[in-house]
Amino acid sequence: MVRIAIDAMGGDLGAKAMVKGAVESLKEEGMKLLLFGEEEVLKQELSSYSYDPERIEIVPCSENISIHESPVIAIRRKKDSSLVRGMLVVKNGEADAFISAGSTGAVLAGGQLVVGREKGVYRPPLAALIPTKNGVCLLTDCGANVDAKPEWLHQFAKMGAIYMEEMLQIKNPSIGLVNIGAEEEKGNSLVKAAMQILKEDTDYNFIGSVEARDIVEGNCSVVVCDAFVGNVVLKMYEGVGKMLLSEITDTMKHSGPLALLAALLLKKPLKKRLKKFDAKQYGGAPILGLKGLVIKVHGNTDGKEVTTAIKQAKEFAEKKLTKKIAEAIDFKEVEE
Repeated sequence: MVRIAIDAMGGDLGAKAMVKGAVESLKEEGMKLLLFGEEEVLKQELSSYSYDPERIEIVPCSENISIHESPVIAIRRKKDSSLVRGMLVVKNGEADAFISAGSTGAVLAGGQLVVGREKGVYRPPLAALIPTKNGVCLLTDCGANVDAKPEWLHQFAKMGAIYMEEMLQIKNPSIGLVNIGAEEEKGNSLVKAAMQILKEDTDYNFIGSVEARDIVEGNCSVVVCDAFVGNVVLKMYEGVGKMLLSEITDTMKHSGPLALLAALLLKKPLKKRLKKFDAKQYGGAPILGLKGLVIKVHGNTDGKEVTTAIKQAKEFAEKKLTKKIAEAIDFKEVEE
């Protein structure tokens, strides 16, 4: 049975959303959930649901880490926080995965300081699935390493390709490097150096540069960049999606009776089409290259993304993806 640890106090809605997502995920068999947090709060939230008590265990914690704290200092000082305690059980092999909607900085810091990265991994990237015209692609790094080196981007590509092949069953996934043009002479020094390394690695399907508009078209399965670029791409993606949905809704509401009639007719197919742009259905963003699985979900989750992330973690664990990613990395001592 897969055991999944959950930081039940993280996120904007705290235990309410995390517990809701956890209970909903129990429709899937073969896993047990460990909820880390304030015991009385969790008991109160769970009292609203019917569930198998053998499949959910509360692990009492006396501390929480907020988004306003220094991530590294908080990780080192708050040993009894739901975030640190949850990561420790993954490190010790007592759980197969850890999920949090808490401080991104603390999750990233804890991933490296508590769980630890696999030998040979330069820096673990945060990887998120984003919708495209042709389905989804994996954006990596989208938040962990703002300043990167060419060798790191090479590893991001390798880990991302393994993720897409195993989790989404995409054979020989194509890899693109985010750039400001298709020509090889374009880009900054990081991109140019990474380009040469990726071209020389014939074990993977590297297709060259991809511009921002190519990402939306779904021209490749894995999109590689440093976290500064990746986070800008991700936030712009989310912002444009919300803006378009708002514009469509406002147009339908204020364009007269015929438009309202059209809106009623289009509501169902439009809702179905726009669902693909809902990040919640893709689960969370795993930190690839750690010794154990750590998944970050959006802080504003209402619980739906937590449910999906739990299923995602279960599949990740069953396919032994952590081990497969580690085996793909050259085992050598990495200089800090």
